[in-house]
Amino acid sequence: MTAVAGAALVAGCSAVGGIDPVPAPKAEAAVPGRAADAPAECTGLKPTGDDPAKELRGMWIATVYGGDWPGDPELPVERKKAAFRTLLDKAKAARLNAVFVQIRPAGDAFYPSDIEPWSVWLTGKAGKDPGWNPLEFMIEEAHARNLEFHAWFNPYRVGEDNDRAKLAPDSPAAEHPSWAHKYGKYLWYDPGLPEVRDLAVSAIMDVVHKFDVDGIHMDDYFYPYPSDGEFPDGKTYQLFGADYPTKAAWRRDNVNKLVKRLYTEVTAAKPWVRFGISPFGIWRNKSADPAGSDTNGLDSYASIYGDARRWIRQGWLDYVIPQLYWPIGDPRADYRVLVPWWSNIVRGTDVRLFIGQGAYRVGADAVWRKPDEISRHLTLNARYPEVRGDVYFSSADVARDKGGFMSAILRDHYRRPALIPPWQTGEAPAAPTDVRATTEDGRVKVTWQGDGTSYAVYRTEGRGEECAPVRPQDLVGTTRGTEFRDTGAEQGKAYTYRVTALDRNQHESAPGAGAVRGQ
Repeated sequence: MTAVAGAALVAGCSAVGGIDPVPAPKAEAAVPGRAADAPAECTGLKPTGDDPAKELRGMWIATVYGGDWPGDPELPVERKKAAFRTLLDKAKAARLNAVFVQIRPAGDAFYPSDIEPWSVWLTGKAGKDPGWNPLEFMIEEAHARNLEFHAWFNPYRVGEDNDRAKLAPDSPAAEHPSWAHKYGKYLWYDPGLPEVRDLAVSAIMDVVHKFDVDGIHMDDYFYPYPSDGEFPDGKTYQLFGADYPTKAAWRRDNVNKLVKRLYTEVTAAKPWVRFGISPFGIWRNKSADPAGSDTNGLDSYASIYGDARRWIRQGWLDYVIPQLYWPIGDPRADYRVLVPWWSNIVRGTDVRLFIGQGAYRVGADAVWRKPDEISRHLTLNARYPEVRGDVYFSSADVARDKGGFMSAILRDHYRRPALIPPWQTGEAPAAPTDVRATTEDGRVKVTWQGDGTSYAVYRTEGRGEECAPVRPQDLVGTTRGTEFRDTGAEQGKAYTYRVTALDRNQHESAPGAGAVRGQ
């Protein structure tokens, strides 16, 4: 920790797009320099641990049909890059700390792959090389803003519709037509085929090995949602389902096999890469199973054969993000009912619970036209310590502050940045050393040395004690570098800065060395 005097007056946090963040709280005067007898390190201070204020704040960036990004595939590459940077800047303005980016939307790839073809939504033609590496670019840009990057995969959807003629010639679905079936508006890989599960695992592990992702993520699309009668996997069931009591039990086990295998392989390859799923928000209704929630909507267990309760109990996930896209008081699926249900399911396990919030629904009806509906969700979440964050669908709605919902959240809940809760594995790195603060171009520049993956910078008013614990309410920013420019510092005010280091699993060190002795 150290302090600096005479910082220039700078806005606390600039708004991006429709988001109007709350200005940073005002602080006091800083004092230049460190005393010659400042301690080399702050002995006796322990790592900060898992403070309840630490929470994951994320948004999903959908690429299917160009969705949130990259939009029109004919756009020049630089415009696509600029659009992605803008999304990330808006995530930072909204004080988020993670993005979940769809990189395999439909049996394709947003990265160079020897397994699957380039995505049609990059160039307008399936299999066409875009001439650059979008995934590498997206990870670098996310990490430059200290946003975790979770690579989002759809395991079974194939192509842009159910027309096989549109598949790239080297698509596995084109090379092995029996692996995919027409159902509804898409082609779907058959989850009952071992070859299909091998394909999904190979595609995902290829990314794990080659790219610096922080997480592997899948959403709720396992078997497709019911649409046009029965999913046509009768022949596969005849081949592999003889030992199961029902076809439904066989289908669930096919999904279970994929989930367990992915968790095992991802964890073995890179223990710091987390594996998580965002299932449909209703596991089972109580009317069908006493263990289910008091709801009466479609359930994932019977309809799409996703048994999230089992995945959690077996420890096959690092995190779960149920999609609770209903308002408080919904007669079919009340948010007030589902949050405690999911909290109870993860209680006593090592699985983190984050809540998927339906930002896309803002403005849809009288309830969702209230700009604070999702803010009320976060207020309710605070009653349940198992809930450790929220993820918003989708990034386009966060970026434009749809209906003012993000402004309400910034006002009511996100007045400061937040660190992501630590995971089970890993340990806190050593505290940073040689923490200094100077004034450069009218702004406070904090520098330090350390070996963390990322760092958290805290600011307190006036001349703080030489060595003191940090508090979540004093967090002003995070970075993966070893310097930080405090754009919220005001001219003539005094501040004391402390810096902590974090590892890849978000374990936080004690504050770094450094003391201020006055002017």
